[in-house]
Amino acid sequence: MENKFIILVGDGMGDYPQERLGGLTPLEAARTPNLDRLARIGSLGTVRTIPQGMEPGSDVANMSLLGYDPSIYHTGRAPLEAASIGISLEPDEVAFRCNLVCLEKNENAQVIMADYSAGHISSGEARELVEALQAACGPTLRLYPGVGFRQLLVWKGGNAKLPTVPPHDISGRPIAQYDILQDQPVLGPFTREAARILETHPVNAARKSAGKAAANSVWLWGQGKAPQMPGLSRFGLSGAMVSAVDLLKGIGVYAGLDPVQVEGATGYIDTNFEGKVAAALSALERGNFVFLHLEAPDEVSHTGNLELKVRAIEYFDEKIVGPVVEGVKKFTKVRLLIATDHYTPVELRTHSTDPAPFLLIEDLKRTDTGKSARYCERQAQQAGWRLPCGEELFKIFINAK
Repeated sequence: MENKFIILVGDGMGDYPQERLGGLTPLEAARTPNLDRLARIGSLGTVRTIPQGMEPGSDVANMSLLGYDPSIYHTGRAPLEAASIGISLEPDEVAFRCNLVCLEKNENAQVIMADYSAGHISSGEARELVEALQAACGPTLRLYPGVGFRQLLVWKGGNAKLPTVPPHDISGRPIAQYDILQDQPVLGPFTREAARILETHPVNAARKSAGKAAANSVWLWGQGKAPQMPGLSRFGLSGAMVSAVDLLKGIGVYAGLDPVQVEGATGYIDTNFEGKVAAALSALERGNFVFLHLEAPDEVSHTGNLELKVRAIEYFDEKIVGPVVEGVKKFTKVRLLIATDHYTPVELRTHSTDPAPFLLIEDLKRTDTGKSARYCERQAQQAGWRLPCGEELFKIFINAK
Protein backbone atom coordinates (compact mmCIF):
# COMPACT_ATOMS: atom_id res chain seq x y z
CA MET A 1 0.00 0.00 0.00
CA GLU A 2 1.37 3.41 -1.00
CA ASN A 3 2.51 5.82 1.69
CA LYS A 4 0.69 9.14 2.02
CA PHE A 5 2.82 12.14 2.98
CA ILE A 6 1.41 15.26 4.63
CA ILE A 7 3.22 18.44 5.67
CA LEU A 8 1.28 20.89 7.85
CA VAL A 9 2.88 24.32 8.25
CA GLY A 10 1.81 27.04 10.65
CA ASP A 11 3.62 30.02 9.14
CA GLY A 12 5.55 32.08 11.67
CA MET A 13 4.37 30.16 14.76
CA GLY A 14 7.84 30.17 16.31
CA ASP A 15 8.44 32.87 18.92
CA TYR A 16 10.26 33.85 22.10
CA PRO A 17 9.09 33.59 25.75
CA GLN A 18 6.63 36.35 26.59
CA GLU A 19 6.35 38.07 29.95
CA ARG A 20 2.60 38.51 29.41
CA LEU A 21 2.32 34.72 29.02
CA GLY A 22 4.23 33.97 32.20
CA GLY A 23 7.47 33.28 30.36
CA LEU A 24 5.86 30.93 27.83
CA THR A 25 5.99 31.24 24.07
CA PRO A 26 2.67 31.50 22.18
CA LEU A 27 3.09 27.84 21.15
CA GLU A 28 3.52 26.84 24.79
CA ALA A 29 0.62 28.99 26.00
CA ALA A 30 -1.86 27.90 23.32
CA ARG A 31 -4.32 25.06 23.93
CA THR A 32 -3.14 22.43 21.44
CA PRO A 33 -4.48 18.99 22.45
CA ASN A 34 -4.05 17.54 18.95
CA LEU A 35 -0.43 18.63 18.67
CA ASP A 36 0.23 17.41 22.21
CA ARG A 37 -1.07 13.94 21.39
CA LEU A 38 1.00 13.80 18.23
CA ALA A 39 4.10 14.90 20.15
CA ARG A 40 3.66 11.82 22.34
CA ILE A 41 3.88 9.47 19.34
CA GLY A 42 6.32 11.40 17.17
CA SER A 43 9.82 12.84 17.19
CA LEU A 44 10.65 16.47 17.93
CA GLY A 45 13.57 18.43 16.57
CA THR A 46 14.73 21.70 15.04
CA VAL A 47 15.71 22.49 11.48
CA ARG A 48 17.57 25.46 10.03
CA THR A 49 15.32 26.57 7.18
CA ILE A 50 17.25 29.77 6.42
CA PRO A 51 20.70 29.22 4.87
CA GLN A 52 23.51 31.37 6.18
CA GLY A 53 23.40 34.86 4.70
CA MET A 54 19.86 34.62 3.29
CA GLU A 55 16.88 36.70 4.41
CA PRO A 56 14.41 34.80 6.65
CA GLY A 57 11.42 35.10 4.34
CA SER A 58 8.56 32.64 3.94
CA ASP A 59 9.73 32.03 0.37
CA VAL A 60 13.14 30.81 1.51
CA ALA A 61 11.82 28.91 4.54
CA ASN A 62 8.97 27.06 2.81
CA MET A 63 11.12 26.20 -0.19
CA SER A 64 13.51 24.67 2.34
CA LEU A 65 10.75 22.66 4.05
CA LEU A 66 9.76 21.31 0.64
CA GLY A 67 13.25 19.91 0.19
CA TYR A 68 14.86 22.57 -2.00
CA ASP A 69 18.15 24.29 -1.14
CA PRO A 70 17.24 28.00 -1.36
CA SER A 71 20.87 28.94 -1.91
CA ILE A 72 20.60 27.07 -5.23
CA TYR A 73 17.00 27.52 -6.35
CA HIS A 74 15.75 30.78 -4.83
CA THR A 75 15.71 33.79 -7.19
CA GLY A 76 13.14 35.94 -5.36
CA ARG A 77 9.66 35.82 -3.88
CA ALA A 78 7.68 37.46 -6.65
CA PRO A 79 8.51 35.01 -9.48
CA LEU A 80 7.03 32.25 -7.31
CA GLU A 81 3.87 34.28 -6.88
CA ALA A 82 3.79 34.89 -10.63
CA ALA A 83 3.73 31.14 -11.27
CA SER A 84 0.77 30.72 -8.94
CA ILE A 85 -1.44 32.92 -11.11
CA GLY A 86 -0.29 31.39 -14.38
CA ILE A 87 2.29 33.97 -15.40
CA SER A 88 5.26 32.50 -17.26
CA LEU A 89 8.12 34.95 -17.03
CA GLU A 90 10.29 35.55 -20.06
CA PRO A 91 14.07 35.45 -19.49
CA ASP A 92 14.28 39.26 -19.50
CA GLU A 93 11.29 39.82 -17.19
CA VAL A 94 11.48 40.55 -13.46
CA ALA A 95 8.52 40.05 -11.14
CA PHE A 96 7.95 42.26 -8.06
CA ARG A 97 5.56 41.78 -5.17
CA CYS A 98 3.40 44.90 -5.13
CA ASN A 99 1.81 45.45 -1.72
CA LEU A 100 -1.11 47.81 -1.28
CA VAL A 101 -0.02 49.69 1.84
CA CYS A 102 -1.15 52.52 4.08
CA LEU A 103 1.34 55.35 4.60
CA GLU A 104 0.74 58.09 7.18
CA LYS A 105 2.63 61.02 8.68
CA ASN A 106 3.72 60.83 12.30
CA GLU A 107 3.95 63.67 14.80
CA ASN A 108 7.29 64.68 13.28
CA ALA A 109 5.77 64.92 9.79
CA GLN A 110 7.70 61.83 8.72
CA VAL A 111 5.95 59.41 6.37
CA ILE A 112 5.75 56.00 8.08
CA MET A 113 4.67 52.48 7.10
CA ALA A 114 1.39 52.60 9.02
CA ASP A 115 0.06 49.29 7.67
CA TYR A 116 1.87 46.95 5.27
CA SER A 117 -1.46 45.28 4.37
CA ALA A 118 -3.71 48.36 4.10
CA GLY A 119 -5.85 47.01 6.92
CA HIS A 120 -5.92 43.55 5.32
CA ILE A 121 -7.88 44.93 2.42
CA SER A 122 -10.19 42.42 0.76
CA SER A 123 -9.40 40.85 -2.60
CA GLY A 124 -12.50 42.43 -4.12
CA GLU A 125 -11.51 45.94 -3.05
CA ALA A 126 -7.92 45.34 -4.14
CA ARG A 127 -9.03 44.18 -7.58
CA GLU A 128 -10.87 47.47 -8.13
CA LEU A 129 -7.75 49.39 -7.15
CA VAL A 130 -5.52 47.30 -9.42
CA GLU A 131 -7.84 48.03 -12.35
CA ALA A 132 -7.44 51.75 -11.70
CA LEU A 133 -3.67 51.42 -11.30
CA GLN A 134 -3.27 50.06 -14.83
CA ALA A 135 -3.17 53.72 -15.93
CA ALA A 136 0.09 54.14 -13.97
CA CYS A 137 1.87 51.33 -15.87
CA GLY A 138 4.23 52.36 -18.63
CA PRO A 139 4.93 50.23 -21.73
CA THR A 140 7.33 47.91 -19.88
CA LEU A 141 5.15 47.25 -16.81
CA ARG A 142 2.24 44.85 -16.27
CA LEU A 143 0.20 44.74 -13.04
CA TYR A 144 -1.76 41.67 -11.92
CA PRO A 145 -4.28 41.28 -9.05
CA GLY A 146 -3.53 38.79 -6.29
CA VAL A 147 -5.02 37.89 -2.89
CA GLY A 148 -5.86 40.69 -0.46
CA PHE A 149 -3.08 43.28 -0.30
CA ARG A 150 -0.68 41.11 -2.33
CA GLN A 151 -0.43 42.19 -6.00
CA LEU A 152 2.19 41.46 -8.67
CA LEU A 153 4.12 43.73 -11.02
CA VAL A 154 6.16 42.43 -13.98
CA TRP A 155 8.87 44.62 -15.48
CA LYS A 156 10.18 43.69 -18.93
CA GLY A 157 13.90 44.35 -19.14
CA GLY A 158 13.92 45.11 -15.43
CA ASN A 159 16.66 45.10 -12.82
CA ALA A 160 16.43 42.16 -10.42
CA LYS A 161 19.28 43.46 -8.23
CA LEU A 162 17.59 46.50 -6.69
CA PRO A 163 17.91 46.54 -2.86
CA THR A 164 14.23 46.47 -1.90
CA VAL A 165 12.86 45.98 1.64
CA PRO A 166 9.72 44.02 2.71
CA PRO A 167 7.13 46.48 4.07
CA HIS A 168 6.32 44.25 7.05
CA ASP A 169 9.94 44.66 8.15
CA ILE A 170 9.49 48.41 8.63
CA SER A 171 6.04 48.60 10.23
CA GLY A 172 5.64 51.86 12.12
CA ARG A 173 8.97 53.24 10.87
CA PRO A 174 9.73 56.24 8.66
CA ILE A 175 10.10 55.01 5.09
CA ALA A 176 12.53 57.61 3.74
CA GLN A 177 15.68 55.50 4.04
CA TYR A 178 13.96 52.41 2.62
CA ASP A 179 12.06 53.97 -0.28
CA ILE A 180 14.98 53.50 -2.66
CA LEU A 181 12.88 53.13 -5.82
CA GLN A 182 11.78 56.78 -5.98
CA ASP A 183 14.85 57.71 -8.02
CA GLN A 184 14.56 54.67 -10.31
CA PRO A 185 13.53 55.93 -13.80
CA VAL A 186 10.81 53.29 -14.42
CA LEU A 187 9.52 52.25 -11.00
CA GLY A 188 9.73 55.69 -9.39
CA PRO A 189 7.18 57.29 -11.74
CA PHE A 190 4.94 54.24 -11.37
CA THR A 191 4.83 54.41 -7.56
CA ARG A 192 4.23 58.17 -7.55
CA GLU A 193 1.41 57.96 -10.07
CA ALA A 194 -0.07 54.99 -8.19
CA ALA A 195 -0.18 57.05 -4.98
CA ARG A 196 -1.97 59.87 -6.82
CA ILE A 197 -4.62 57.48 -8.21
CA LEU A 198 -5.14 55.70 -4.91
CA GLU A 199 -5.52 58.87 -2.87
CA THR A 200 -8.89 59.74 -4.41
CA HIS A 201 -10.21 56.32 -5.38
CA PRO A 202 -13.79 55.56 -4.21
CA VAL A 203 -12.65 52.30 -2.54
CA ASN A 204 -10.36 54.28 -0.26
CA ALA A 205 -12.99 56.94 0.36
CA ALA A 206 -15.33 54.20 1.56
CA ARG A 207 -12.62 52.62 3.72
CA LYS A 208 -11.84 55.96 5.36
CA SER A 209 -15.53 56.56 6.05
CA ALA A 210 -15.71 53.14 7.72
CA GLY A 211 -12.67 53.91 9.87
CA LYS A 212 -10.42 51.49 7.97
CA ALA A 213 -6.88 51.97 6.72
CA ALA A 214 -6.70 53.37 3.20
CA ALA A 215 -4.61 51.60 0.55
CA ASN A 216 -2.97 54.89 -0.43
CA SER A 217 0.35 53.62 -1.83
CA VAL A 218 2.09 50.65 -3.39
CA TRP A 219 5.32 49.10 -2.14
CA LEU A 220 7.52 46.99 -4.42
CA TRP A 221 9.82 44.24 -3.12
CA GLY A 222 10.77 40.55 -3.37
CA GLN A 223 11.77 40.79 -7.02
CA GLY A 224 13.42 38.12 -9.14
CA LYS A 225 13.52 36.17 -12.37
CA ALA A 226 11.99 32.73 -12.96
CA PRO A 227 13.78 29.95 -11.02
CA GLN A 228 14.73 26.54 -12.43
CA MET A 229 13.50 23.87 -9.98
CA PRO A 230 13.23 20.09 -10.48
CA GLY A 231 9.80 18.60 -9.69
CA LEU A 232 8.97 16.36 -6.75
CA SER A 233 8.06 13.64 -9.23
CA ARG A 234 11.74 12.67 -9.05
CA PHE A 235 10.86 11.23 -5.64
CA GLY A 236 7.66 9.60 -6.90
CA LEU A 237 5.53 12.28 -5.27
CA SER A 238 2.41 13.85 -6.74
CA GLY A 239 -0.26 15.90 -5.04
CA ALA A 240 -1.23 19.41 -4.03
CA MET A 241 -0.20 22.65 -2.41
CA VAL A 242 -3.03 23.99 -0.25
CA SER A 243 -2.50 27.61 0.76
CA ALA A 244 -4.27 30.96 0.58
CA VAL A 245 -1.19 32.86 -0.56
CA ASP A 246 0.25 33.03 -4.05
CA LEU A 247 3.80 32.58 -2.81
CA LEU A 248 3.18 29.03 -1.58
CA LYS A 249 1.08 28.15 -4.61
CA GLY A 250 3.94 29.30 -6.82
CA ILE A 251 6.44 27.11 -4.98
CA GLY A 252 3.96 24.29 -5.53
CA VAL A 253 3.76 25.01 -9.26
CA TYR A 254 7.54 24.81 -9.66
CA ALA A 255 7.57 21.65 -7.53
CA GLY A 256 4.98 20.04 -9.81
CA LEU A 257 2.12 20.20 -7.30
CA ASP A 258 -1.46 21.26 -7.99
CA PRO A 259 -1.93 24.80 -6.56
CA VAL A 260 -5.43 24.17 -5.22
CA GLN A 261 -7.81 27.11 -5.12
CA VAL A 262 -9.93 27.13 -1.96
CA GLU A 263 -12.87 29.53 -1.91
CA GLY A 264 -12.75 31.76 1.14
CA ALA A 265 -9.06 31.13 1.87
CA THR A 266 -7.80 34.57 2.94
CA GLY A 267 -4.32 34.14 4.40
CA TYR A 268 -5.64 35.49 7.71
CA ILE A 269 -7.33 34.26 10.86
CA ASP A 270 -10.74 34.30 9.13
CA THR A 271 -9.69 31.81 6.45
CA ASN A 272 -11.77 28.86 5.26
CA PHE A 273 -10.21 26.18 7.46
CA GLU A 274 -12.76 23.52 6.56
CA GLY A 275 -12.28 24.11 2.85
CA LYS A 276 -8.52 23.81 3.13
CA VAL A 277 -8.75 20.51 5.01
CA ALA A 278 -11.29 19.15 2.53
CA ALA A 279 -9.00 20.14 -0.37
CA ALA A 280 -6.05 18.39 1.27
CA LEU A 281 -7.93 15.17 1.91
CA SER A 282 -9.34 15.17 -1.60
CA ALA A 283 -5.85 15.63 -3.04
CA LEU A 284 -4.62 12.62 -1.05
CA GLU A 285 -7.28 10.51 -2.76
CA ARG A 286 -5.73 11.41 -6.12
CA GLY A 287 -2.06 11.53 -5.17
CA ASN A 288 0.30 10.75 -2.33
CA PHE A 289 1.53 14.15 -1.11
CA VAL A 290 0.01 17.32 0.35
CA PHE A 291 1.60 20.49 1.70
CA LEU A 292 -1.02 22.41 3.72
CA HIS A 293 0.02 25.91 4.77
CA LEU A 294 -1.68 28.31 7.20
CA GLU A 295 -0.57 31.94 6.92
CA ALA A 296 -2.55 33.33 9.88
CA PRO A 297 0.05 33.01 12.71
CA ASP A 298 2.57 34.94 10.63
CA GLU A 299 0.16 37.70 9.66
CA VAL A 300 -0.94 38.41 13.23
CA SER A 301 2.69 38.32 14.38
CA HIS A 302 3.51 41.09 11.91
CA THR A 303 0.90 43.24 13.65
CA GLY A 304 2.43 42.53 17.06
CA ASN A 305 -0.85 41.06 18.37
CA LEU A 306 0.09 38.42 20.95
CA GLU A 307 -3.46 37.39 21.78
CA LEU A 308 -4.35 36.82 18.13
CA LYS A 309 -1.16 34.81 17.65
CA VAL A 310 -2.15 32.43 20.43
CA ARG A 311 -5.62 32.15 18.91
CA ALA A 312 -4.20 31.49 15.43
CA ILE A 313 -2.09 28.64 16.82
CA GLU A 314 -5.13 27.22 18.58
CA TYR A 315 -7.07 27.39 15.31
CA PHE A 316 -4.20 25.58 13.57
CA ASP A 317 -4.49 22.80 16.14
CA GLU A 318 -8.30 22.67 16.26
CA LYS A 319 -9.26 23.37 12.66
CA ILE A 320 -6.28 21.97 10.71
CA VAL A 321 -4.32 19.37 12.66
CA GLY A 322 -7.25 17.61 14.33
CA PRO A 323 -9.47 17.30 11.23
CA VAL A 324 -6.56 16.23 8.99
CA VAL A 325 -5.50 13.48 11.39
CA GLU A 326 -9.08 12.29 11.65
CA GLY A 327 -9.57 12.44 7.88
CA VAL A 328 -6.50 10.36 6.98
CA LYS A 329 -7.52 7.40 9.12
CA LYS A 330 -8.94 5.84 5.95
CA PHE A 331 -5.41 5.48 4.55
CA THR A 332 -3.24 2.54 5.59
CA LYS A 333 0.14 4.27 5.73
CA VAL A 334 0.52 7.94 6.55
CA ARG A 335 3.61 9.98 7.42
CA LEU A 336 3.04 13.43 8.88
CA LEU A 337 5.40 16.38 9.31
CA ILE A 338 4.31 19.42 11.30
CA ALA A 339 6.47 22.52 11.28
CA THR A 340 6.69 26.26 11.42
CA ASP A 341 8.72 27.64 8.57
CA HIS A 342 10.43 30.30 10.67
CA TYR A 343 10.01 32.36 13.81
CA THR A 344 7.99 35.58 13.60
CA PRO A 345 8.47 37.04 17.10
CA VAL A 346 5.64 39.39 18.02
CA GLU A 347 8.01 41.93 19.56
CA LEU A 348 10.03 42.08 16.34
CA ARG A 349 6.98 42.00 14.07
CA THR A 350 9.14 40.36 11.41
CA HIS A 351 10.95 37.09 10.75
CA SER A 352 14.09 35.76 12.44
CA THR A 353 16.61 33.08 11.48
CA ASP A 354 16.16 30.85 14.56
CA PRO A 355 16.04 27.09 13.78
CA ALA A 356 12.38 26.08 13.46
CA PRO A 357 10.74 23.36 15.59
CA PHE A 358 9.32 20.35 13.74
CA LEU A 359 7.39 17.22 14.67
CA LEU A 360 7.74 14.06 12.60
CA ILE A 361 5.19 11.25 12.97
CA GLU A 362 6.15 8.12 11.06
CA ASP A 363 3.07 6.12 12.08
CA LEU A 364 -0.17 7.82 13.12
CA LYS A 365 -1.44 4.48 14.47
CA ARG A 366 1.37 4.24 17.03
CA THR A 367 0.13 3.76 20.60
CA ASP A 368 0.06 6.93 22.69
CA THR A 369 2.86 6.65 25.23
CA GLY A 370 1.17 8.94 27.71
CA LYS A 371 4.44 10.78 28.25
CA SER A 372 4.35 14.52 28.76
CA ALA A 373 5.12 16.23 25.47
CA ARG A 374 4.28 19.37 23.53
CA TYR A 375 5.08 20.64 20.09
CA CYS A 376 6.91 23.83 21.03
CA GLU A 377 10.23 25.58 20.67
CA ARG A 378 11.60 24.58 24.08
CA GLN A 379 10.91 20.86 23.84
CA ALA A 380 12.06 20.72 20.22
CA GLN A 381 15.36 22.26 21.28
CA GLN A 382 15.67 19.93 24.26
CA ALA A 383 15.07 16.88 22.07
CA GLY A 384 18.53 17.38 20.61
CA TRP A 385 17.66 16.42 17.03
CA ARG A 386 19.11 19.37 15.13
CA LEU A 387 19.09 19.28 11.35
CA PRO A 388 21.22 21.73 9.34
CA CYS A 389 18.78 22.24 6.46
CA GLY A 390 15.26 21.58 5.24
CA GLU A 391 16.52 19.39 2.43
CA GLU A 392 17.79 16.86 4.97
CA LEU A 393 14.53 16.92 6.92
CA PHE A 394 12.50 16.42 3.75
CA LYS A 395 14.53 13.41 2.68
CA ILE A 396 14.16 11.86 6.14
CA PHE A 397 10.42 12.53 5.99
CA ILE A 398 9.88 10.82 2.63
CA ASN A 399 12.43 8.06 3.28
CA ALA A 400 14.54 9.19 0.33
CA LYS A 401 17.95 7.60 -0.03
